[in-house]
Amino acid sequence: MPSFPTHTPLLHRPTSESGHNHPKSRRPITGFIVILASILFFFSLVFLIRNGQEPQETEQKQSTLPPMSRSEKHGVSEKSSRVRDDSETYPWTDEMFAWQRTGYHFQPENNWMNDPDGPLFHKGWYHLFYQYNPDSAIWGNITWGHAVSRDLIQWLYLPLALVPDRWFDWFGVWTGSATLLPDGNIYMLYTGDTDNYVQVQNLAYPVNVSDPLLLEWVKYDDNPVLIPPKGIALKDFRDPTTMWQGADGVWRLMIGSKKDGAGIALVYKTTNFTTYELVDHYVHAVAGTGMWECIDFYPVSTDSSVGLDWSANGPGTKHVLKASLDDNKHDYYALGTYDSIADLWIPDNPELDVGVGLRVDYGKYYASKTFYDQNKGRRILWGWIGETDTDGDDLLKGWASVQTIPRVVTFDQKTRTNIIQWPVEELESLWTTSSEFDGIYLEPGSVVELNISSTSQLDISAEFIVDKEALNNATLDEVNNCSTSSFRGAAGPFGLLVLTDESLSELTPVYFYLGRSPSGVLDTWFCTDKSRSTKASGVDKQVYGGLVPVLDDENFSLRILVDHSIVEAFGQGGRTLITSRIYPTEAIYGAAKVFLFNNATELSVIASVKAWHVESVDIHPFPLDQI
Repeated sequence: MPSFPTHTPLLHRPTSESGHNHPKSRRPITGFIVILASILFFFSLVFLIRNGQEPQETEQKQSTLPPMSRSEKHGVSEKSSRVRDDSETYPWTDEMFAWQRTGYHFQPENNWMNDPDGPLFHKGWYHLFYQYNPDSAIWGNITWGHAVSRDLIQWLYLPLALVPDRWFDWFGVWTGSATLLPDGNIYMLYTGDTDNYVQVQNLAYPVNVSDPLLLEWVKYDDNPVLIPPKGIALKDFRDPTTMWQGADGVWRLMIGSKKDGAGIALVYKTTNFTTYELVDHYVHAVAGTGMWECIDFYPVSTDSSVGLDWSANGPGTKHVLKASLDDNKHDYYALGTYDSIADLWIPDNPELDVGVGLRVDYGKYYASKTFYDQNKGRRILWGWIGETDTDGDDLLKGWASVQTIPRVVTFDQKTRTNIIQWPVEELESLWTTSSEFDGIYLEPGSVVELNISSTSQLDISAEFIVDKEALNNATLDEVNNCSTSSFRGAAGPFGLLVLTDESLSELTPVYFYLGRSPSGVLDTWFCTDKSRSTKASGVDKQVYGGLVPVLDDENFSLRILVDHSIVEAFGQGGRTLITSRIYPTEAIYGAAKVFLFNNATELSVIASVKAWHVESVDIHPFPLDQI
């Protein structure tokens, strides 16, 4: 790996005398505000030049934005679904749009949502903050929505927590993380998009930390507490992590960026949470991976399923370094060892380093963030499920995006090479009636319908037993990715069809596919095929998936959460995950079915399935008038 130059110490942040730190309304709407914004822009340029940075190329001079993105101007990850809006528009009905809205996943009442922010547990309540546009179903005007729950499943909406109303977050209150201190205080560090499109880090804290609902937040008067250091582009400095303490007792945080095409992790130290010192080297960097955003960095126990608090380290501990790659919009992670004195993280396997190895989820999934749940001693993971239809469709239905079901993260003590993700146990409180099917024999080429009613909200577990001798004798294909489910190989695909109509004209297969790697090793791929999931145009129809470890003494197992337009698939107990957005036109409501299938040519499979119906949750505003 090439070496990278070290950074100079953190530049001084602006003082209150700079002319910026004044209260402003959320949106400039009068000529006076326009003039004022111009003055602020001038002063911000002076500030940047005075601190040794060249002003960013001025997008203000551009008359039009790039055609694909509203977010590129701000130097933030693409938020569009990337489905072309000029494709033929499908004539969606209100009934179809109504079906797409989920029954038991978290989403706002309406409008746009993206990254989860600052999740925490406080005085009996789980808190979720999230990127939210209160004005539209497409990205923009990013504020922090806020919701609380007793059990991570049944949520109540609270008033907006943070809005873009100061020069240091004028164009958006972006992603941030919460730090719970031993003395009970809570600090929230978040990225602000300034009035000059510079990414800075800002501090906020509750007005009343004894309030279980944390209804009111105040921004630190001398924000920003961090600005881009010399050598880092003004739009490549975002998404601070939760802080942790090193062996020296000093608090640290991590921020992602890029340099010379490499994804990098910057570490800062602080003793007072308002002033920070930049460590003079990268804690880690991976060439060719581009901008790292929404970094997460946390410990996992290698000999227990109990979660670890942020500052845990030492024997029996690995550290997960995760980054959301701006270049390809996927979340990658790697396991490694963290030296908190040298502030270096070393991956266990450089071939599976961040951005080139394992993904958190192989589907439509991004900007994930964990928190330590001190209530139950576990680490919980949130992730943003974006849309894969068009912006126009989202505007018509009036909402966009969903959060995953919260997942518990543990170290895989069997493989010792990956993490395990599994839905929180509280989801089981929504189970109602179940259907069970044991020992179903699936010969090559077979499709078997399962007699399950009302299949739009299900929690399905399935196990598949294959004849090991037949597998050893099969003429396996050379496979290096997830082939479509319609392709018939010697040992796959086999699995389940969900959100499928009676005639199989629309179907979403979730399946295993066995083959030989180019080196001759037996590989198992875990896949979701969206290519025939809908007859609608203007909808993404990729085949998702990745390799999943299957040990010699294990059968093939999967779990699928079906919630209308969401399909979350967990392979081999949560070693490999795939989240998908599905937009059927016919396989909806009572017309949606579930099938077992085996499209292998040389392998028979015995399948057992248990499917629970999952009842809807009633997410609604918190009755604040009853407090």
